Amino acid sequence: MVAFGGALGSFRRRGAPEAAYAEADEARALDSAIPDLDWRAFPRGTETTRFDAPSGALARVALGPASGPRVVLVPGATGSKEDFVLMMPLFAASGYRVESFDLAGQYESADAGPWNLEPPRAGYDERLFLDDLLAVLDDGPGPAHVLGYSFAGTLAQLALLERPDRFASLTLLSAPPEPGQAFRSIKRIGPISGITSARRAAALMLWGIRNNLNRVPPGRLAFVRDRFALTRRESVDDIIGLMMRTPDVRAAVAASPVPKLVAVGEHDLWPRELHARFAVEIGARFAVYPTGHSPCETAPHQLVRDMEALFAETDVTP
Repeated sequence: MVAFGGALGSFRRRGAPEAAYAEADEARALDSAIPDLDWRAFPRGTETTRFDAPSGALARVALGPASGPRVVLVPGATGSKEDFVLMMPLFAASGYRVESFDLAGQYESADAGPWNLEPPRAGYDERLFLDDLLAVLDDGPGPAHVLGYSFAGTLAQLALLERPDRFASLTLLSAPPEPGQAFRSIKRIGPISGITSARRAAALMLWGIRNNLNRVPPGRLAFVRDRFALTRRESVDDIIGLMMRTPDVRAAVAASPVPKLVAVGEHDLWPRELHARFAVEIGARFAVYPTGHSPCETAPHQLVRDMEALFAETDVTP
C-alpha cells in the first residue's frame, strides 16, 4: 500500500516536495470553495442517453472526447450519476471519456429491475447489478478506469475478478471495508444492525438522509429528496440486504495486478482505521480527505487528482 497521507505520495515521486504541497493545497482550496448548486445541471456537452442493460434501460451520461480513455463512475445505494457532476468536467478536461449511470431501481433507472430479466427474478440481487455493470463496461473500447462508490465498490471488485480485461484501474470510494455484515462497525446503526432486518436498516438510513443528518447544503438536500420520489424502495431494501452479506474477495482482489486506490473521508460512516486496513489487505493506495462519506461531492478536485495519479501507473492515459 502507498499511503497518500493527504494524497501527497504520488506527487513526491513526480517532483519537488514544494510543488507537491502547492498542488495539494490548490485542490483542497478549490474543494473548499464549492458553492451550493443545482445538482441536476451537468456540464455543457454532456451526452444523456439510455443504455439497454440486462435489467432494463439505465439512465447514462458521458462527457469528454469519444476517443479518450474511459473512466466509469458507479454510484451506490440511493445515489445516482449526479453524485459525480463535479468530477466529470475535471476528467474530461484531462482528455478522458468519463461516464456514469443510475443503478437499476435508482432514480432515473427506476424502470430497470428483476421483472425485465429472462426469466424474471424476485428481487434486486447481486447478479442483476453485476451483469448490468459488466454490460456497461463492455459497451466501449478497451479497459476502463472504474470507480465504485459505497455499495458499488463491492460490485466493482466482483466485476474485476470476473472480467479483469475490462479494468485499467480500480478506485473504491467509501466502500465497505469489511466482509459479512458490513454495517456492524458504522456509526449510529452499527450496534443494532445485526438484530434488525434489511428493510428496517434501510428505513433508518433513509430517515437520516431525508432529515439531513449529514448536514448537506440546501440545494443538495432538495435534489436528494426529489431523487427519492423516483427511486424504488425495494431496490434500496435489497441493496442493504446485500451489504449485510458482503462477500470476502480481499485475497483475490489483492492478487489482481491493476493499480488500486481506497479513497475515503476522514468522517466516513466506517472508521478510518478499517479503511486503512482494507487498503493494506488488497494492496491499494490509501487517500483520506477532510470530509464525510461523499468525497465525490465535497472533495472532487482532490479525488480526481489522486485518481489521475493512479491512472499514470497504467498505459491507459490520454
